[in-house]
Amino acid sequence: MFRRRPGGGGLAHGPLPSLPESTRSAAIQALRTAEHVVLDSDALAERPDSPLARAHRELFDRLGGVCAVVVPLHTRRQVLGALTVARVAPGSSYTEAEIFVLADIGRRAGLVMEAAELFEQQRHVAETMQRQLLTPLPQVDHLTMAARYRPAESAAEVGGDWYDSFLLSDGVLTMVIGDVVGHDLRAAAHMAEVRNMLRALAWDRTEPPSLIMRRLDEAMTHTSDAPMATCVFGRIEGPEGGPWQLQWVNAGHPPPLLVSADGEARFLDAGHGPLLGLSSALHLGLGWPDARADLPPRSTLLLYTDGLVESRTRDLEAGLDSLRRHASALAGRDVEDFLDELLERIDPSGDDVAMLVLRIPEAGAGSGDGQAPALHAHSPAAPGRGAPGSRVEDTPVRDTSEPP
Repeated sequence: MFRRRPGGGGLAHGPLPSLPESTRSAAIQALRTAEHVVLDSDALAERPDSPLARAHRELFDRLGGVCAVVVPLHTRRQVLGALTVARVAPGSSYTEAEIFVLADIGRRAGLVMEAAELFEQQRHVAETMQRQLLTPLPQVDHLTMAARYRPAESAAEVGGDWYDSFLLSDGVLTMVIGDVVGHDLRAAAHMAEVRNMLRALAWDRTEPPSLIMRRLDEAMTHTSDAPMATCVFGRIEGPEGGPWQLQWVNAGHPPPLLVSADGEARFLDAGHGPLLGLSSALHLGLGWPDARADLPPRSTLLLYTDGLVESRTRDLEAGLDSLRRHASALAGRDVEDFLDELLERIDPSGDDVAMLVLRIPEAGAGSGDGQAPALHAHSPAAPGRGAPGSRVEDTPVRDTSEPP
């Protein structure tokens, strides 16, 4: 079987060569005309000079073929390759019905190949779009952050999961994790819309998370066609050197996980309210209560989406229990290793997964020393972008394939 390169190019580099009729192979004729070519013993005995024809000839010499049919693998838009079917029995030949079946096989195979190419193109577009939508992490004092995004295993490998972190106008660091309903490019577009609305509201209004959520719910209802979404929106508050505190609300999302330095892990179950896009749309008058929790020195705060803890083979409670046990065992790891090990141990499948982690420094770290540790190069976001609101200059995102 001979196949063109994707995009309609030739078998090597560039279009098929223009050859005299006498030197063209049956494969080239099939590729050029999108019609089948029947080869009898006389045609097989010819030895044209083109490299492709010689390769075709050598194939028959090895197989001992006495007759063959070359059918194009094609669609209405393009010819993707050629399939050669040969017979070796002396005196054999192909009937019109057999040739018709082979031609139909070539057409169907071409449709499958074209669909595969289109899927690869769509996946590339989806991945590029997702990387551009993901956020470079800011560097703030001695707080250490890391993030991961794992795309879904099917569809366009892009969805509504997102993480975010940026500095507010009052100097407070935010942490956000969310999930818009859907698992396709439309969900990704809605995710970007909701994320940007939340950013603008949080920046413009220095208000408690509960009021930000209420305004976001109203904005989604009256200015957007985005469907329902879940979200955790938190403020990391405290002076340089600590102590630090988390103030947050939870709009129908899996609860944050707080892991102490000695491995004690607990879910932050307070602050729960309805999903975004529900209360205002149905005039329910529901709200999101503000919650607070102390963040002890060297503790780890993990935000994540439901793809990490829920799947078709595991219910949510079992997934949460597994996450808590593994996170407890990894409490002492560097935040980058912490996330990588969690993904390896839990091995989520099916849905896309977003994770955002914060490590609180030692008590008093950063107080007056003016030196913050450098963030790791690893980031799921597209390279070459600056982190929003970093207090440390020159913190661009680097390609995850680059060495640190």
